[in-house]
Amino acid sequence: MTDHPDPVRLQVRGSTVADYVLAPDIDPRWSPRPHLHPVRTLAGVPVTDTLPEDHRWHLGVSVAMQDVSGTNLWGGRTYVRDAGYTWLDDHGRIVHDTWHERRPDGFAQRLRWLDPAGDTLLVEERTVAVSEVGRAGTYALDIAYTLTAPAGRDISLGSPATNGRPGGAGYGGFFWRIAPGTPQTFTAGADGEETVNGSTEPWLALTGRGADGAPYSLVFAGLGDGDHWFVRTGIYPGVCVALAFERTLPVPAGDAVSRHHRVLVADGTLTRDQVHDLPLTPSSR
Repeated sequence: MTDHPDPVRLQVRGSTVADYVLAPDIDPRWSPRPHLHPVRTLAGVPVTDTLPEDHRWHLGVSVAMQDVSGTNLWGGRTYVRDAGYTWLDDHGRIVHDTWHERRPDGFAQRLRWLDPAGDTLLVEERTVAVSEVGRAGTYALDIAYTLTAPAGRDISLGSPATNGRPGGAGYGGFFWRIAPGTPQTFTAGADGEETVNGSTEPWLALTGRGADGAPYSLVFAGLGDGDHWFVRTGIYPGVCVALAFERTLPVPAGDAVSRHHRVLVADGTLTRDQVHDLPLTPSSR
């Protein structure tokens, strides 16, 4: 499918709920990559943030890793064992290659994860779709991706935690930087950042309020084998499906890693019982 010059927007019932930034013109130190922003509820409440002052490299909803065989594709400083966070000339970028499909409710594309020299580290196949669900004021955002290593090179996916940072900082993977505020987070069996960070429960919910006070809820599902939730609600609000929370994730030459996540975006404040009634399983298209 040839490239399409029009803006990429996702729609539910004819209303735009998310914009897809295909080629952000930003500082190379932020590891430019395609991302969703803004994402909105059906009532129009923004639930993402981008280029925030506290972490300029956080870009809405994206897939990114801080250590891809030595290349920083997360952005910002790199965590160096026994030295801490350090500015290095190691930033790569993720670029759009080609479209496979474009629809008002979703798209499929190929991307390339590049090192600082422009060589391909990984080829990604990505599918993004939005759909209505049974609960009023709620829709589902499904994101699936497959990362394939080059035929002649083993690739390793790592994080600050795998490079020596303590304190459950194993972030990297599917990441959602949430709109400004101080949200609350819970799983089926735990409440608060300190207890849900690093957990492996099937779903994780976050509730907050928009700038105008309107309440919203986000429910995340789709952990893969070995994944953990990485969650922040204090120093900044964000949720990550962490691929290398405790140990590096190898991608042998020619092999692939695949994930499929579902996020339910809802107006209002959901309770645990209401979350249990939602369609949490990512759909196949």
